[in-house]
Amino acid sequence: QVQLVESGGGLVQVGGSLRLSCAASARTFSGFVMGWFRQAAGKERELVGTITWRAGITYYADSVKGRFTVSRDNAKNTVYLQMNSLKPEDTAVYYCAARYGFASDFDQYPYWGQGTQVTVSS
Repeated sequence: QVQLVESGGGLVQVGGSLRLSCAASARTFSGFVMGWFRQAAGKERELVGTITWRAGITYYADSVKGRFTVSRDNAKNTVYLQMNSLKPEDTAVYYCAARYGFASDFDQYPYWGQGTQVTVSS
C-alpha cells in the first residue's frame, strides 16, 4: 500500500508564493510517479503536474507552466509543489497522488493524499 500525507496549504495574496509538501510511504519506489491535481469549487479535478521518482522528469499543465515547480527529495520520500505568482484562479483543493508508471488522468491514480486547501485572495 501507498500512503500520502499533504501539508502546506493556506491563504495567500495575489502574486504570492506557497509550497505544498507530500510525504509518501510505499513498499517500493521503483517506477513510482507522483502527480499534483487540483479541484476548484464546481469544477472537475485537473492535473497540475507530475514527476517521476527516479529521474525527476516533470510535466506541467499549460495553466501553471513558468509559475509552478514540482520537485522531490528522495531521501525524505517527499514531493513538493512550489507555487509562485499565484492568481485567484489557482484557488482550489490540491491533492497529491501516486501510481506506478506515468499517467495524466486523475482516474489512473489509485493512491491519494487527503487534500489541502489553497486560497488566493485579491
